[in-house]
Amino acid sequence: MKIGTLAKRTGLTAHTLRYYERLGLLPHVHRDASGQRHYDEATLNRIDFLSKMRTTGMPLRDMLRYVELVAAGSATEDQRRMLLEDHRENVRARLAELQNCLLVLDKKISGYCSHPTHDKTGDSK
Repeated sequence: MKIGTLAKRTGLTAHTLRYYERLGLLPHVHRDASGQRHYDEATLNRIDFLSKMRTTGMPLRDMLRYVELVAAGSATEDQRRMLLEDHRENVRARLAELQNCLLVLDKKISGYCSHPTHDKTGDSK
């Protein structure tokens, strides 16, 4: 698929896709005789994975490290697993932090629902 199609399917811009390619996050991209990029399903799968890692807050350097380990072959599977396990712990910690924030929000909202008159600053609840 061409870069425009890939951009539509992934939600990333063509600029971002080219940037990921320059960084080495994407597998080698084949070009036709006119120089146009042609991406395959493996690239789509890689972008899907990387997008999820980015959404969960994985730093770009860790994404690059993971891709380098994949390229190095099966001998790096333990390193990849450890990198992902570390990231999973970071995600769990962030989820716990967000859950705590959600509880505070719920408490604040509940306070407004149970008292028709309230301090407009919101400081009393």
